Amino acid sequence: MDRNQLIFFEEARDLLTELEETTLAIEHDPENMDLIGRIFRAIHTLKGSSSMFGCDVIAHFAHDVENAFDCVRQGKMTVTPALITLTLASRDHIALLFQDLLKEKQPSEKVIGQGDEILTELRKLLPVAKAEQTAAHAAPEAGAPARQAQQKKMVYRIRWRPPQNIYLTGSNPQYLIDELKEMGACEVILHSDGLPPADELNPDFCYFRWDLLLTTEKDERAIRDVFIFVEDDSELRIELLGDADYCDQETRQEIIDVLTSMEDAPIEHLKAIIAPHSVRMQSSAMPIIQQQHSSVQQQPSAQQQQQGAAQQDHKEKDKGIQSIKVPSERLDKLVDLVGELVIVQARLSQAASSSVDPAFRSIAEQVEALVWELRDNAMSIRMLPIGTTFGKFNRLVRDLSAELGKEIQLVTEGEETELDKTVIERLGDPLVHMIRNCIDHGIETPAERLAGGKPRAGMIRLSAVHAGSFVHISITDDGRGLDTEAIFNKAVSQGLIGPDAQLSNQELYALIFRPGFSTNTVVTNVSGRGVGMDVVRRSIDDLGGQIEVTSKLNKGTTILLKIPLTMAIVEGLLVQVGRDYYILPLSIVKECVELPSMEERRGNGGELINVRGDIVPYIRLHDYFGSTDPVLEHEYVVIVEFDKTSLGFAVDVVCGQHQTVIKGLGAMYSDVKGVSGATILGDGTVALIVDVPAIVTEIQHEVQQPGKPALAYN
Repeated sequence: MDRNQLIFFEEARDLLTELEETTLAIEHDPENMDLIGRIFRAIHTLKGSSSMFGCDVIAHFAHDVENAFDCVRQGKMTVTPALITLTLASRDHIALLFQDLLKEKQPSEKVIGQGDEILTELRKLLPVAKAEQTAAHAAPEAGAPARQAQQKKMVYRIRWRPPQNIYLTGSNPQYLIDELKEMGACEVILHSDGLPPADELNPDFCYFRWDLLLTTEKDERAIRDVFIFVEDDSELRIELLGDADYCDQETRQEIIDVLTSMEDAPIEHLKAIIAPHSVRMQSSAMPIIQQQHSSVQQQPSAQQQQQGAAQQDHKEKDKGIQSIKVPSERLDKLVDLVGELVIVQARLSQAASSSVDPAFRSIAEQVEALVWELRDNAMSIRMLPIGTTFGKFNRLVRDLSAELGKEIQLVTEGEETELDKTVIERLGDPLVHMIRNCIDHGIETPAERLAGGKPRAGMIRLSAVHAGSFVHISITDDGRGLDTEAIFNKAVSQGLIGPDAQLSNQELYALIFRPGFSTNTVVTNVSGRGVGMDVVRRSIDDLGGQIEVTSKLNKGTTILLKIPLTMAIVEGLLVQVGRDYYILPLSIVKECVELPSMEERRGNGGELINVRGDIVPYIRLHDYFGSTDPVLEHEYVVIVEFDKTSLGFAVDVVCGQHQTVIKGLGAMYSDVKGVSGATILGDGTVALIVDVPAIVTEIQHEVQQPGKPALAYN
């Protein structure tokens, strides 16, 4: 596909998202004309863009959906649950058609049939006259009397000067004029008085304006909708001249001659030309009118020039706040290059630290400051509000609650909280699984809630907030809560724990993330196979995040996700084990303590250290990674906190904080345990990034603490 087609499909996706979100919003505010207008504009743009790019099947389908909301705008029908359901179904059908077009294949007969079924149900909601007109348009018959119901044709004069940068915004004046021609007979008069000298011409700018004489059955609102996305930046005037019955070919030519010869023909004079014969001005008076108009033409023209100059000046000032769309691949490439620059800057700083040349060291410090600022700006460009993901769940809650016979309200908070786009993309599936679990397992049916003294409708609250280098995302429901007894019995039946095991609530909650674990006794298309929460655990671990679960029986459950802001460049703690270097995520490091040999003690197969009265288990990275270098007499323990669990890593040397550019290990090393990636140090040495969640999972049944069955891992 060429660049214009790619832009078209990208904008279509945005419009479909806008259509879905606005349709869901209007369900709670059906008389909101602003929302109705937004729905109409989204459908209208989808229709026009599809027609422009030859996607006639989408344009024809969207036309009928547009008719329905045109009736709503005119007060001929109201927004009903049936209309909302059919609009959402129409949105899904258009998305399906776009998928076929992206694959460069024609929609199947089955897909076309599904669209026809939607339109059939939609036409049933339309007023009788509109329904008859739509049916006649869809299947015209020779000699059918349907045209008697058509509205009277009127003549309009349209004056339009588009913004100079109209081409840069993705619009084309010719397409808009062609859309006007579809409404009826249209005469187009082009004015080129705005053309600058040849040496000042900008090929990307539009310098023309148009006068158009349109005869149509449509009203002014329908005409104005053609310019709906350029009107704010255009000079647009739509004027009704009169009844088309009094505008024969000779009269039309007379009006065209006036529009061509006069820079700004007064509307009164044009109306006089088309007036009924009983009051129409004699043709002999026309030279007088033209003479009078010519004598007063100069002053309005000067005023218009001043207004145009002021508007142009205002537009020039606004250029500084305009935004542009950039393909995500370019942003990813930019971040990769910044990452490489950070590595080179680290090498430069290391070389400068061993130099005695003060000028060299000063330059290195300046480069370091600039690279850090460039890094922060590059990362901020990839940051997106998490609301782009939150908005997708309204439809999920609506459809699934209806399927299960429940009434559920979704409340979102903190939509403006920003996360790296890569993190947001990978959060989608885990959030879907958790919300589905809330709907299926958590929220009760209306009858159960009323019997338990709760409101009929349940609530799911989805919120996000910044917390240092993390974003905390919580999913809370006011449902039945987690049944610890049911979880315990299921775990015993699956052999995960013994019948005499003594587990805390947190340890019991951790079991719901085990593969194949589910308390549902019946497998449905929603849940019961025990794969959803397992996917959540693995996805959050891959993001370097943490999960915390709190619940009260018959009160509700809260699942808290702690997600790092970005996965590209992170702050790390550089440590050394023998001749090897490792990186621990700085966001989970609590402290570093020395490990004298006298305080070392062993128990139950694992090492323990006393840190101000707290017994903390630790492992030696020297042993874990099988280093052949000798162990130093004095070691250090880096204590991290993960999922409310403290764990230590014994290392030889703590080197300090390090800007870590995360690099993948490649397919050959994808199965290496305990390592999530690598980075390059200033001297070119490779340092491995320790995968703390994977290590904790691996040793949770091996490291024992006094009085506890295992290393707590929620």
